[in-house]
Amino acid sequence: MSSESRAPSSSHGKQMSEDKWRLKHVTGDLFSCPVDEALAHCISEDCRMGAGIAVMFRKKFRGVADLKQQKKLPGQCAVLKQDGRFIYYLITKKKASQKPTYDNLRRSLEDMKSHCLENGVKKISMPRIGCGLDRLQWSNVSDILRQIFKHTDISITVYSLPRKIETTVMEENMRR
Repeated sequence: MSSESRAPSSSHGKQMSEDKWRLKHVTGDLFSCPVDEALAHCISEDCRMGAGIAVMFRKKFRGVADLKQQKKLPGQCAVLKQDGRFIYYLITKKKASQKPTYDNLRRSLEDMKSHCLENGVKKISMPRIGCGLDRLQWSNVSDILRQIFKHTDISITVYSLPRKIETTVMEENMRR
């Protein structure tokens, strides 16, 4: 099941790159996305990744020492490259126990966008960033994504687990 939203075309006779911008929603496992797509998710500056989907990123891609070595601050984006694709770690808060701000999320997404543009990244898959354990509102987050990426040709696919599985996974991770 998927749904897409596109930015409207320019009515002034020229086609803007925003025609290529796309935000697509799918229900399924984020890690089943095509291997040529970059991945993104939110973490804290301390790179703990001890709960939620961050645990799966830590186990699957490792590289915590490399991430820490980048010394990224809230509002920035740390990057790993594995098997020919970029893995983006949006730093949205100082400590794992804190909650992110929309401003830090916005700035870290801008940082990720810059990296994507410099490195030719056209497709990114991500969970509903900041909206699981961090409790940001998806309507606000998706607005921020649109504002930041609408003038690019970068497509973003947002993965959501089926409701029952998502709740179970979050509850299990909270107990750890």
